[in-house]
Amino acid sequence: MANVMGTIHRTLWASALVGAGMSGAASAESLFDGCPSGPIIERFIEFGKSGKMPPDLGKWLNTPADQYVEPWKPFDNVDYVGVCWVSTWLVHTDDGVVLIDTLYGPFKKTIVENIQKTGTDLGDIKYVMMTHGHFDHVGGAVALKPLLPNAKFVMTQGGWDEAVESAAASQGGPRAWDMIEPEITVADGAEISIGNNTFKVIETPGHTWGTASFMYDVQDGEKTHRAITIGGLGLNAIEGPPQVEAYIESVDRVRQLVEAEEMPVEVHLTTHGFSANLDENRQKHAARKKGEPNVFVDPKGLLNQVAGLRERAVKRLEVEKSK
Repeated sequence: MANVMGTIHRTLWASALVGAGMSGAASAESLFDGCPSGPIIERFIEFGKSGKMPPDLGKWLNTPADQYVEPWKPFDNVDYVGVCWVSTWLVHTDDGVVLIDTLYGPFKKTIVENIQKTGTDLGDIKYVMMTHGHFDHVGGAVALKPLLPNAKFVMTQGGWDEAVESAAASQGGPRAWDMIEPEITVADGAEISIGNNTFKVIETPGHTWGTASFMYDVQDGEKTHRAITIGGLGLNAIEGPPQVEAYIESVDRVRQLVEAEEMPVEVHLTTHGFSANLDENRQKHAARKKGEPNVFVDPKGLLNQVAGLRERAVKRLEVEKSK
């Protein structure tokens, strides 16, 4: 799965040009019934092997109605406002709201409408925290900036650099996209406090050199849990063994956060839902009965995911070193 993501990022914008011009109407027959993680991963694996975007998959990736997911709440202070293929999270505090990642291209209208459907005033968003410079996570920043009058956009220096450079390099080509000028630059260990919550920056290079993860608190009734949004899971755009080694170090660091004795991370709110069975867990959460545990509070599951990521990264490192 990790290797497939690189092919997706390299070729998706070619099909996005067509997708950006599509209407919001659902296709006559959507590629998937809902947002099933397994079948989506299978199609991406097929795509990765061929290196050529299947027309039906490209259309699905860029048809807002086929990608649409009704906003929903995994926790009392968190709303999901993303689409099937890319996540976006709203985290509410008693003094404003934080948006994590921005979607892109054909979903610029979708993210605004989803935010409004949660009852959130756009003026209440104080920070937009972006995980890394890939277009599917920051491509919507240009459209959102004039609509969020009180928001400051946040990323690591490496994240800003890779986003600005990638957008600039795309100009004049078939996959052109724009990026805002850098605003707030954060580094590892930085904390941004807003209302009754604090967002801690964890630099986790590997997916890209500028990738950051964000750690914060989520509320489930009277219980508070530590959550993390890991900035990137794929081993794409690899420049060589040092980047894979950095990825392994980042994965090990996340494991340490989950195993911490004081306020360990128990929740992963992912950047790509199909990588963590997000929609399947959403359905379980919707059927949750009073007194039952929250399916998203799953430190064991997160540890298993981290172990799988590390195993794949070790294998990738062997391949990189053999080149």
